[in-house]
This record gives sequence, C-alpha cells and structure tokens, in this order.
Amino acid sequence: MAPVAKKVPAERTHHGDTVIDEYSWLLNKDDPDTIAYLEAENAYTREMTAHLKDLQDTVFQEIKSRTLETDLSVPTRKGAWWYYGRTEEGKQYGIQCRVAADGDSPPELKAGEPLPGEQVLLDGNELAGDSPFFSIGTSAVSPDGARLAYSTDYTGDERFTLRFKDLVTGEILPDEIPGVFYGGAWSADGSTFFYVTVNDAWRPYRVHRHTLGSDEPDVVVYQEDDERFWVGISLTRSKRYLVLSASSKITSEVRVLDAADPAGEFTVVRPRRTGVEYGLDHAGDGFLVLHNEGAVNFELATAPVTDPAAWTPFIGHREDTRLLDVDAFKDHIAVHFRRDGLTGIRILPRDGREPYEISFPEPLYDVTPSGNAEFETGRLRLSYTSMVTPPSVYDYDLRTDELILLKRKPVLGGYDPADYEQFREWATAEDGTRVPISIVVRKGTERPAATLLYGYGSYESSIDPYFSVARLSLLDRGFVFAIAHVRGGGEMGRLWYENGKLTRKKNTFTDFVACARHLKAEGWSSRIIARGGSAGGLLMGAVANLAPELFAGIVAEVPFVDALNTILDPSLPLTVIEWDEWGNPLHDPEVYAYMKSYSPYENVDGRPYPPILAVTSLNDTRVFYHEPAKWIARLRSAATGGPFLLKTEMGAGHGGRSGRYDSWREEAFTLSWIIDRAG
Repeated sequence: MAPVAKKVPAERTHHGDTVIDEYSWLLNKDDPDTIAYLEAENAYTREMTAHLKDLQDTVFQEIKSRTLETDLSVPTRKGAWWYYGRTEEGKQYGIQCRVAADGDSPPELKAGEPLPGEQVLLDGNELAGDSPFFSIGTSAVSPDGARLAYSTDYTGDERFTLRFKDLVTGEILPDEIPGVFYGGAWSADGSTFFYVTVNDAWRPYRVHRHTLGSDEPDVVVYQEDDERFWVGISLTRSKRYLVLSASSKITSEVRVLDAADPAGEFTVVRPRRTGVEYGLDHAGDGFLVLHNEGAVNFELATAPVTDPAAWTPFIGHREDTRLLDVDAFKDHIAVHFRRDGLTGIRILPRDGREPYEISFPEPLYDVTPSGNAEFETGRLRLSYTSMVTPPSVYDYDLRTDELILLKRKPVLGGYDPADYEQFREWATAEDGTRVPISIVVRKGTERPAATLLYGYGSYESSIDPYFSVARLSLLDRGFVFAIAHVRGGGEMGRLWYENGKLTRKKNTFTDFVACARHLKAEGWSSRIIARGGSAGGLLMGAVANLAPELFAGIVAEVPFVDALNTILDPSLPLTVIEWDEWGNPLHDPEVYAYMKSYSPYENVDGRPYPPILAVTSLNDTRVFYHEPAKWIARLRSAATGGPFLLKTEMGAGHGGRSGRYDSWREEAFTLSWIIDRAG
C-alpha cells in the first residue's frame, strides 16, 4: 500500500491570495518523520517495481556489455605533458594520468593498457574508499606542471575540500581548505591558487587567494554582494591573465589581473549594465570580447590589453547565428556558434586568410571545441557526436584542413551506426512557431512505435543530438527516441530562450505538448513516455497537468515541481538568482499569478494522470528532495490514475549516484520502468 503523508496544513498569503500547503513539513530534513516517510516511499516503489527485477538486471547487463570498461581518453597536451583519464574494469571511478610529451601528435592508444611512462595524478577509486558517494569538483595542474589542486565531495552536497599535491614528489601538501565551490585558477608561477566559496544560500560569492605553504590567512580578493550574481575565476589559455567573472542570468562583469602578479589588484573590463553579458579571452596581442550589447545573438569584438573597455567590432551580429564561445590561439581563432538548430565551428586564421567553417556530413550532430589547453598549436581539438555516432574526438589540422579522427567511443556487441537512422521533424506550436524534434530509431522499426520523448527547455541550455549506449536498450526493443527542442532552451538562438522564460514560460510546456501531438499525428508514436530532469522535471509536471491523456508514463528526475513556493522563499539556495529566469513572485503580483497558473504542485486536480516515476536525492542542493516528495503526495491525495512513485537516493546529490556501475543500475531501473509502461 502506498504511504500516506501526514497533513500538517501551513498557510501563506501573498498578494491577497491565501494558499494551504499540507505537505510543507517535508522540508525538514532533520525530522525523523521526514526520513521515515522517504524510506517508506522507497519501500513502496521497490514493491511496485519488483516485477521488473529481471528486466532491470537484463538492461544493466546490456549497458555493461556494450561498454569498454577498461579504456583511455585521448590525451590532451598541456606544456610538457599529455594528460588523459582512464577507467579499469570493475572500478567505479576514473583515474587521472599524464605522460611526458614528445611532439604534437598524441601518443598511440591501446585499449586496456596504460601508456608507457604513465604518472597517476589522482585515482578516484583510492580517494573514494568505502564512501557510498564520491565526486571531484576541481582538478587543475599548475602552469609549470609541478602541482595539482584538487577538491573532493563525499556526500553529494557539492561542498568540496580543496587539497594540493606535489607532482614531483607525489606528496600531498599540508594545505587543506574545506567548503569550496567548483573551479579555481593558478597564478602563472604556480605559487598561488585562487578559489571560490559559497554563502548560506549556496551562491558562489567570494574569490580567495591562497599562497601555498603560507601561514597567513587566505585573502578575499573579491566579494559579490548582489544576490543575483555568481562569481568564478579562470586562467586564460595564454596563461597571461586571471579572469574573474561575476554573472547573473542576464548581466555580467569581468575583471582581469596579470597572472604574474597574483597579489595585484583586479581591473574591471566594463562595469555591469543590466542586460549586457560579455566574456573575454586573451589573444596574445589583445583581448577578444564576446558580448550582446545591441546584439541579441552576440557579436565578437577586439580590445587592447591597455584599454579592455574599448571594444572594436570584429564579427558582427547575425539574426540567424548565435555566437556561443570564442577560443583564442597564437595563429588562429575558433568561434563556436549555433545555426538552424545545430552547432558549428568557424576558423579565423591570423595570417590574413579568409575565415571558413568546418563541415560535417551528418544531418544531425553536435560539435564543440574541447581539450585545447595550448596557446601555440597548429591543431584544434573537437568533440563530435550525433544520435547514431558515438562520442568522437578529432584533431583539425589548420595547415592541411584535415579532420583527423583520434578516437571514437567503442560500443561493444557489434554496434553498427548503419543499423540506425536519425531524422529532424518540425512540430507547429499553438502560436504557429515551428519547433524542431530530433529523432533516432533502429532501421526496420514498425511505426507507430512506443516513444520516449525527452525535453528540458530552460536557461538557454540546448539538448543537442547526442549518442547514448543505454538508449540502445530502447531502440533495439523497437522504441523511437525523440528530443523536443522546446523554447526556453537555446537550440534556435537567444530569442528561442527569451520566448520561453519569465511570462512566456508556458511556451516551453505547450511546445512539448505540440511535439507529442505531432509525433502521433505523423505516425511516429503510439504510446509516449515523457522524460525530463531538474528544470526539465518542471516541464514534466507542467505537461502532466496540461495534457495527461497524451502520455503513457512520465519520468521526472530531480524535478523542480514546487516552483512557486521555492521562488517565493529567498532564504532557499538559488532562489534570488533565479528571479531573472522565472520572475519575482514575491514582489510582483502578476508574476505570482502567472507562476501559480503553471507550477505543477499548485495545479494537480482530480483528472486521471498517467503513471509517474519521480526520482530525487536527499542531498541535492539545487532542487530539494521535498519538491517531488510533496508533488507525489498531492498527486496521491488529489488526482486519479497513476500509480505515482517516488524514489529517493538517500546518499547522493543533484546528479544521482556517483559510481559508474551504480549510475548504470539507476538507469537500468528507469529504463525498465519505461519499457514496462510502453507495454
């Protein structure tokens, strides 16, 4: 029998509206009743999915058998070393390594074998020990290659402890700093490390300077008091400048400091102005500045080192092209962009040759520069994937214009990309907007077929076409897999995002419903299971209220389903910085009314809902466990249909379980539920 959450009504009034929240008691993580309730929910979910045990085991073995468990990544050149990661069969975590560099071409890889002369920097398995959760937040080698800064988390709350390792002697240095955030940056000489800490609302707001071996307290070099802004620190590829960024959802401000003078003062590039976002990279003879001042899809400017606020246009704005990022090198510039729902790379040689774009043969794909640590190089490292092509690493030779495939992720068991096909469809939204859908299916699959439809649609995050080993367990059972590229994401440029946020947020939800209806109308889909996580979990809760009849099941992972109550409470982590994304219902009655009209928890009614599986983690600091717990409790109390299941990982954070075998088992559990719901 399903657990019944006790009802302890809590009353709140905003803008003259009084709301009763019967399940607000679940916010108290320290209450034994809360833990007991979550454990009871887990027991009920185990009971309701017990018949899937054999299928779960089968899917897990399928994922495992397709994965080369002992493997190496393609080495990345940084200074005098090639850096890479590898995994070993039977071990949960990766191992970070390096070998001495000799020439521009990476060393030849042999599956299952460490490279000759290997030095192990970090072994995640040794660090994890017997801990049920383990994560590395930062791993940064000093510019001279002599020291490693790394940070670890053993609970999933994303509060890391920072340590330092002497890579010459192998010694762990006595310096130890608890409570740090992701990232960090070395000074040019490797004597100083800059790191970030968070405040009580989990907002990264301070940058500290730590001098290794010093007994003096670490210096706070910057504190951001505006609660909408996050801070970060990085070192340019040229190793010449430290870049300190303060950014809200819609505004940014950058400071720079000569990396050879870590005790110096950071200089503001341009003071923040609401709505203007910018970032920069050092190009040797000046800065490259990517900004959106008067350019909704961003444009690229140059600026002298002596006056970084003096921006001269370099690549102008285009309505059909969103500039995503710029990477500066000694002899060329690489611009990462998005056009027609796909990513691309534009090369700007610095020897006077005409700019050009790198072409790729597939109709759907995703490409991004990655692993380009060296400033002086004749190659550009690229990561490439599609719905049928496993993740691939290329070097693009700028002298010969040749794409050199260095590695394609092995998929064992006879996988052949030619056995699958990918498509791009376009649904028509309620307002006439055409919404892209990416589809992959095994050739010969009879249609209409059971379909897993995935969506996200927030923060301008794009869910680009991607490959998944686990997904093959669906495709080989005759499923269609589709991604709905709904507004609120960034797939079609900045305006695609702007038209799916604030008081246009409902476009995200109605776009997804339009995609589901299109797949049925065009003969692709019979039974549709919807899936989304985090802000995509909000999407799942919203479409459950909008069109429950369309879906045979819904998977909502770490779902943001109690959106209104969360965004009303500025004491909760992340709330204030989220006001630029969702609006401020605390002070604006129109925003309050609009959010209340779509927030999933607020809009559960007595209609029949499809079966729903909500998955969450007790230590999640981004979307608290209580949101899906309250939502499932209200569904059981107010709705019909179901069943409604809640699964809480009691020792993990926002990303779920940390070990790769553990995460495969979690995915096998979810996929078995999806297969079962598809009949």
